[in-house]
Amino acid sequence: MQGKVSFVIPCYRSEKTLSAVIDEIIETVGNKIKYEIVLVNDSSPDNTLGVIKQLCEKNSNIIGVNFAQNFGQHAALMAGMRQTTGDVVVCLDDDGQTPANEVFKLIDKLEEGYDVVYAKYGNKKHSSFRNLGSKVNSAMTESLLSKPKKLYISSYFAAKRFVVDKMLEYDNPFPYVIGLVLRTTKNIANVEVNHRQREVGESGYTLKKLISLWVNGFTAFSVKPLRLATIGGVMVAIIGFICFVCTIINKIINPDVPLGWSSTMAVMLILGGLILLVLGMIGEYIGRIYICINHSPQYVIREIIKNERIENKEEL
Repeated sequence: MQGKVSFVIPCYRSEKTLSAVIDEIIETVGNKIKYEIVLVNDSSPDNTLGVIKQLCEKNSNIIGVNFAQNFGQHAALMAGMRQTTGDVVVCLDDDGQTPANEVFKLIDKLEEGYDVVYAKYGNKKHSSFRNLGSKVNSAMTESLLSKPKKLYISSYFAAKRFVVDKMLEYDNPFPYVIGLVLRTTKNIANVEVNHRQREVGESGYTLKKLISLWVNGFTAFSVKPLRLATIGGVMVAIIGFICFVCTIINKIINPDVPLGWSSTMAVMLILGGLILLVLGMIGEYIGRIYICINHSPQYVIREIIKNERIENKEEL
């Protein structure tokens, strides 16, 4: 490949694994291509920042970005991509589970004419909970973001420069990288790579973070939930009308049938729950609009580290 490759790695609780990931990247690329590595510390509570500073001191091709507080993986990816200058940007994890030594599989696939290439794992080593979350996320992106059914989405992917530049035009809070990719191009491919067992620590994705990610995905890039709520409301109204007609007919045929208090309460609870669900969904959209209007930052950078040189604060 001709040109430069930029690696972006969001870092959180990775003080024991990050150095090995960087060593593997450097060993893999060697003198074959020009490269740079952007490490984004997402306000990690351990010594991840200290490790990043050491790595930057040893290698001028490594850039460190330190967040003022925790903004999440997708904000870290956006911040890292804004620091890149490569013709191809490769995003991967900091825990060593994504094989950096197979990066040329993704790059070679890009050279076949694809705009974005995602790594696909033949045998995932994630926990059952994380795998379930991935399946739910895949189903959500298929139904709401028009993701091709056969396309596998992972955190390990390579994208061409024009795709990254288009993604970076999004400067609102609540970034969702998958949605930004899918609205930029559909010329996306998969390439199979190995997936390693986690050697240290555990996944940072809790149930709360996964739910937040899903909500962010469908509220930031799709209005289909609102349309589904409208369809659901119409269906419930039709069902209610049919039940009302059936009740009148049944009363005419059999006048001795007592009026049902339990069925009335059940219908009221169903309708009340549906109304509250729709109102909550509308409130979520309006709340995000309000936050965007108030120019809430996508992330806040405390410092940028280049060979121990601390640059000025930056806010976006």
